[in-house]
Amino acid sequence: MALSIEKLSEEPYASIICYPRSDSAELKKRLKELRKLGVEALEFCGQKEAFGIPVLGKGCVGIVTMAYRDSQKMALKIRRVDADRASMETEAERLRRANLLCVGPKLLSVSRNFLLMQFVEGDLLLAWLERKRGKASIKRVLRDVLEQCWRLDTAGLDHGELSHAPKHVIVDGKNVPFIVDFESASLNRRPSNVTSICQFLFFSGLTAEKVAAKLGEKDRSLIVSVLRDYKNGRRRENFDRVLNVCGL
Repeated sequence: MALSIEKLSEEPYASIICYPRSDSAELKKRLKELRKLGVEALEFCGQKEAFGIPVLGKGCVGIVTMAYRDSQKMALKIRRVDADRASMETEAERLRRANLLCVGPKLLSVSRNFLLMQFVEGDLLLAWLERKRGKASIKRVLRDVLEQCWRLDTAGLDHGELSHAPKHVIVDGKNVPFIVDFESASLNRRPSNVTSICQFLFFSGLTAEKVAAKLGEKDRSLIVSVLRDYKNGRRRENFDRVLNVCGL
């Protein structure tokens, strides 16, 4: 059930808006920010929890909930009051750059404490893989993920969290994958998106085990070899070799 902005001044919702501790002055400012963004209501749902209330996501920087603007569903990231950054502007800029590459959920609006994005309705990659999927569909989705990582690499934007990405790839109802959560992204690091996502998909962890079960084991030493060549020369022909040895 969606709650109007007025209802968010009540507990425990006030403490979620000002997570992890409520402050009346901060709450007043944040509710004003939400109104300025055009947010009409929030809906609390998802598999994570904050103060016993379900939310879409919870991390070191923010809480993610569903929001409504002009009756449209959106994802709202709320900056924690104890976050290691003073605003959401830098993350918004990184997401804006990713969007130019057709990567990530679409950035809709940003303010100091809130990031409003396209709501991607779907499953995390592992959950998507655990359903009955044909090899062709799996290969198409994984290739799309790697292609997105290639575009990020060529643009010099490093996501920063793709080597362990159980929460960072969502596949929607049309089997389109989205790389999400650019809070750790940087333009100042050497990008390693392709090598990181290959480690996640083919080397270790539950997702890699599920990929191997669905597509068969890959020659990891060969993948390491072509990734080394790719790292030394980030050219399209080297990336195509990565796709080839990964069976995509």
